This record gives sequence, C-alpha cells and structure tokens, in this order.
Amino acid sequence: MTDTEYPPISEQLDDVASAREEGRRKMDWAAQHMPIMEHVREEFVADKPLAGERIGMAMHVEAKTAILVEALAEGGAEVAVTGCNPLSTHDDVSAALDAHENITSYARRGVDDEEYYDAIETVIAHEPTITVDDGMDLVAAIHEDYPELIDGIIGGAEETTTGVHRLRAMDDDGALEYPVFAVNDTPMKRLFDNVHGTGESSLASIAMTTNLSWAGKNVVVAGYGYCGKGVAKKAAGQNANVVVTEVEPRRALEAHMEGYDVMPMDEAAEIGDVFLTTTGNRDVIVAEHFEKMKDGVLLANAGHFDIEIDLEALDDLAVDRYEAREGVEAYELADGRRLNVIAEGRLVNLAAPVSLGHPVEVMDQSFGVQAVCVRELLENGDIYESGVYDVPDELDKEIAEIKLEAEGVDFDSLTDAQRDYMGSWDHGT
Repeated sequence: MTDTEYPPISEQLDDVASAREEGRRKMDWAAQHMPIMEHVREEFVADKPLAGERIGMAMHVEAKTAILVEALAEGGAEVAVTGCNPLSTHDDVSAALDAHENITSYARRGVDDEEYYDAIETVIAHEPTITVDDGMDLVAAIHEDYPELIDGIIGGAEETTTGVHRLRAMDDDGALEYPVFAVNDTPMKRLFDNVHGTGESSLASIAMTTNLSWAGKNVVVAGYGYCGKGVAKKAAGQNANVVVTEVEPRRALEAHMEGYDVMPMDEAAEIGDVFLTTTGNRDVIVAEHFEKMKDGVLLANAGHFDIEIDLEALDDLAVDRYEAREGVEAYELADGRRLNVIAEGRLVNLAAPVSLGHPVEVMDQSFGVQAVCVRELLENGDIYESGVYDVPDELDKEIAEIKLEAEGVDFDSLTDAQRDYMGSWDHGT
C-alpha cells in the first residue's frame, strides 16, 4: 500500500532484550497506579470487543501510553503504533510493546523529520480500521496521501488540544471524511490532564532539567486555556510571580480575576525570568520579544508542536549557540545576553532529557476515555457520520465513577423527586 518499509523498533536497537526488560519494568510501575485502565483491560480481555480490528496509533510512546496500547491489543485488535513527537518516545517501552504478538511499534526517540513521517506511513500501511491520535498527524496523512483507505475506517479518537483544533478546522472545511471523538474536550481530560497534568509535569521537567527554583521568579505563561491555567496555578503554588499573556479577552479577564498580572507579551518580555508557551498557536514569542529579554531567561514550550517560540529568528539574532546543560541550548546575543531554550522548544514535559510526561494517575483518566471511545465506535459506529464529536457524557461519567470507586470516594445520587424537578419546566416558585 505504501513504498515505505520503516523497521519496527526491535530491529533498530542493539540490545533488544535489555530494552524490553527495562520497558516492561516501567510499564509495570505505571500499571499499579492506573485502576481505570486495569478495569478496562479486564473488560477487554473478557469480552474481546476489538477482535478483528486494526488500530493505528500515533502517540507519545512511554510507559503510561503503553498500558492503553496493550489494553487495545488484549481486546483483540492488531495494533500498529508510532510516536507523535520526535523526542517523546522511550525506546525501551517501545521495544516492550513490540514484543507483544498483537502489537508492532515503530516509535523511536530522536528521529528526523523524514523518519518521523516514514514511521507514520508504515503504520498507515497496516490499513487501520480505527485511528487513535495525539496531534492529528496520522489523520492528516491518511486524508492527504491515502484517501482510498478512508472507506475502511470506522472512526478515530484525538487526544490533545492542538489535534482537536486541527480536526475542527478540517471539519469546518468539509475535509474530514470519518468520525473522530474529541477526547481532549471532555471533562475527564480537560479538568485533570490539561490542568494538573500539564501544570505539574511541565514545571517538574524544567526544574529537573535546570536545577533552578521557581520561588520568586517572574514566570510568563502564554495562553490561559486549560493547560495555561494549570501551569499558572502550579507555578503560583511554588511561590513564583505569574504573568499571563492572552489574545482572548474573557480568558485575559479570568486570569486577571484570579490574581495574575496580565499584559501583552511585548511588555512581559522585559520582566520575565521564565517563559512557558501553552497556546497551540505559532509565533507566540518572536524576534521583537527576544530583543527585550533579560540575560539568562528560560524559554520553554508546553504546546504540542515546536512552533510557539520562533527559534529561527532567535538563531538569526545569536552570535553563538552552545549546550549550556543537557537539554538546554544557550543562544548568546551580540550584547552578551544568553537566552536558554529547553528541549529544542518541543513539548517540554515529554521532550526534555529527564521528562516523564504527565503523572500516571492523570493519564489513567485520559487513556480510559480513549479506550471507551474506541469501544463506542465499534458498538455504535454506524450512528456517527464524518465529523468531530464530543465524547458521549455517559462514557465520561463511567470513567469518573471507576476512578472514584478506586479511590474509595463515595458520592451522592439524585432522588427521584430531584431528578423529576431538574427535568421539568413547570415547577415555579
């Protein structure tokens, strides 16, 4: 179907056995803290709801993601998986997945652009009947290069903010040819993964990479969506002074009412010590901002793609460039100022050398939603036409209830009288 013959990870490593052993050790640790995925896996093992399906995945291939991948395979599917970011794969976890008889993993850390897209094409060569994506590169490649496969695809699920933005734009243009669930937009994803996951893991990755404190620093958070809210909240909790930049007036007002300083990036550039972009848009920090920044600032990105900080412009301004620390590239300007870029401007909580991604408990929820969306496509796929769909509310609640039970948390239920009241319009004063 394609001319690409990109090799699985097991054919790319010198010591596959050791890699698989270490990858499995990481996965076992993650699984202990993922009660939702354990519940889903047991259901999938018993019922085999995915038997006969081929699932193509482009994800951040690390230990937590691997638990989702294996659950889908245990549900009866043949799974082909690759990375959705050149620097977020853990090769040992990828190798452990590739050892499973129902899984082929092509994900490898540090691939160049050509290898990255070759791996995606090789996943597509498995002719998936379902896609599970993080960033929409897989969906885009199918539509652009292999439209003949679309009739055989039941649907898909998209994990992240950037991917959903791209999907909705594609849908608005009438170009999306099969149904995709916007997993990112459901409460069990946004309220936990985006806020707590992005906030905690981005700041932890920067701190571990730099060995610098947050206390007393001016932290500029670009964008006050769910991810930006999480970063701002967690930075403030570690005694940073938080500055928010925004283009959307209601979000700017919300940040102001939360007690953060709100100003244009042009002003924030002069006072910031750390800059963290969370917008999903391009050219958030550009040449005119670099020219105003203090010596020694840290520049990092928590958006999906490495387009938020204009590194080409920074490179043009620099007279020298060197590795200041593992994972930190220093750009020295003509006047001696050094601007430090973390993880090449890529997704900092996964691409920095010591990054581990979102906390396990948080990803348990998001991947639980992914798994039940795949199940929903197989059980009720004929009711979904092409387009972007919200996750059915009952599925989102199902995941929340599994999590609460696992945490030993009980909660109230509506009485019949309350349910009747909430469902009627004729109860006046």
